[in-house]
Amino acid sequence: MSEPVQPATETGATDADATDADAEPTETEPPAEGAETAETEPSSEDADAPAPVRTGAQSVVRSLENAGVEHLFGVQGGAIMPVYDAVYDSEMTHYMMAHEQAAAHAADAYGIVSGTPGVCLATSGPGATNLVTGIADANMDSDPMIALTGQVPTEFVGNDAFQETDTTGVTAPITKDNTFASSSDRVGDDVGEAFALAGSGRPGPTLVDLPKDVTNGDTDQEPGSPTLPDTYHVQERAPAEDVADAARTVEESNQPVLLVGGGVVKGEATEEARAFATEYEIPVVTTMPALGSFPEDHELSLEMGGMHGTGYANMALTHTDCLIAVGCRFDDRLTGGIETFAPDAEVVHVDIDPAEISKNIEADHPLVGDAATVLDQLDAAMESAPKATKWRATCKQWQSEYPMEYAAPEDEPVKPQFVVEAYDAATGDDAIVTTGVGQHQMWAAQYWTYTEPRTWVSSHGLGTMGYGLPAAIGARIAADADGNEDAAVIAFEGDGSFLMTMQELAVAVRENLDVTVAVLNNEYIGMVRQWQDAFFDGRHSASDYGWCPDFAKLAEAFGAKGIAVEAYDEVADAVEESVNYDGPAVVDFRVDPAENVYPMVPSGGDNGQFALAEDQL
Repeated sequence: MSEPVQPATETGATDADATDADAEPTETEPPAEGAETAETEPSSEDADAPAPVRTGAQSVVRSLENAGVEHLFGVQGGAIMPVYDAVYDSEMTHYMMAHEQAAAHAADAYGIVSGTPGVCLATSGPGATNLVTGIADANMDSDPMIALTGQVPTEFVGNDAFQETDTTGVTAPITKDNTFASSSDRVGDDVGEAFALAGSGRPGPTLVDLPKDVTNGDTDQEPGSPTLPDTYHVQERAPAEDVADAARTVEESNQPVLLVGGGVVKGEATEEARAFATEYEIPVVTTMPALGSFPEDHELSLEMGGMHGTGYANMALTHTDCLIAVGCRFDDRLTGGIETFAPDAEVVHVDIDPAEISKNIEADHPLVGDAATVLDQLDAAMESAPKATKWRATCKQWQSEYPMEYAAPEDEPVKPQFVVEAYDAATGDDAIVTTGVGQHQMWAAQYWTYTEPRTWVSSHGLGTMGYGLPAAIGARIAADADGNEDAAVIAFEGDGSFLMTMQELAVAVRENLDVTVAVLNNEYIGMVRQWQDAFFDGRHSASDYGWCPDFAKLAEAFGAKGIAVEAYDEVADAVEESVNYDGPAVVDFRVDPAENVYPMVPSGGDNGQFALAEDQL
């Protein structure tokens, strides 16, 4: 391997001691007779200069280096090979995933934990289409990510060439921006622009499709630092008059609620949200993507609202007279029926994306702008706190009336909630939780006490089964890169969800990544089974997973630590062993197959009429 190129400097240059092996030799004139022939050392400036860009692929890689990218997730293939060849000479670390979908999920999770766009790569055709689920997932959750896809040579595009797909056409509806690269001279800047767009304003996934002739083509154009297009503008501050009107509404309310959405985490506004809530003593409800944005052990926390939110959060949302929603898109899993959601509230809606304002819930006070900036504006405009002493007492009463409790008889199968609480107790506040999708996701959201942002990594809007393990890989790498090597990474998976991406154990073992996978194995697609019991007369059509493999033995076959648990008295030792194991561990918890997720608001229902048992649905 050639000497690696060093990471980008502040000026966008990179350091390298390497010379280009393909450079043409130059002829030099012999020194004139009598001339001095002392050897001259190259200046330190010349020694530190990067190898010149000579191909489009090298320009792509240089652009990523200029952006400060250190880690890549992908799967090699024919049309993306020129880019991978250029990566060979870079100091960026590439993680070869077992499947392209997992590459996208790992990059997505990397972006969630680090706050900077994750990068995934795939070849043309099936490589690109296998990324689609992960791209759509990132798009629904506004996660910063950039996808680089190989493409057949430009002259073959449109001719149904081998492994050709209209990647930009396929991904246009699920990307913040996508580009078909058409020039070797321009391709590096295309990538830089995509990187800048992915992390700016409302974050999201971007994509650059890279025809092989463009990446193989000659160029001497050095790409610059990531730059936003001139046409892209983000409104940071809300109009002062609108902020003042909203502040008067908050002051005059008697039953205010601060609804914190995922945009508070994306916008690095958790400190501002916490300060606003505590300064004015306003109870706080979070959406599921916002778990950790407000500490759940705080006396003002009502935890998560929505379909499987706490009873007290949903009661507060139903009875509030002033809802201050920040970075929230009011999706159906939060609101239930639109007509019954916060029916008596004046709604103050803060969001950086004007398209979200009044899209689902009508905003009485629309405040378009950056979450942190607008919260600071609102704080500055406040003249007094709302008189909400009785309201806070009512919220406390609801917490007593609707506690998050469950029965755990020792003579019955292990309850999944017990497993979640055991891992929470065994790890620190900096532990990162990732999940797949299903009942296990809800238990992980409900029974873990989240106190810090960017410690909850899950698939919210798209609801992608199998997300948990590849997300744990991306989260682990991001945490290590940020100096948080001691933070535990716990992936809660269901048996059905784990089966979809368990091949990524090979990656975790190969890279010796310290991740723990807790499989809450109830031998069902549990959430489907729960709905079938509630709404389909208990007809378990295609939801029974009694044929699952022994996940502990399967883990051992991959080279991971495998542990099986069937009784309560085995839980503590299994949790301790898996958390302390230096490398990937999988614990197959055989949990109660009849356990359901409650509280539950039926789809389109009234949040204030949540069910605590099946007979209440």
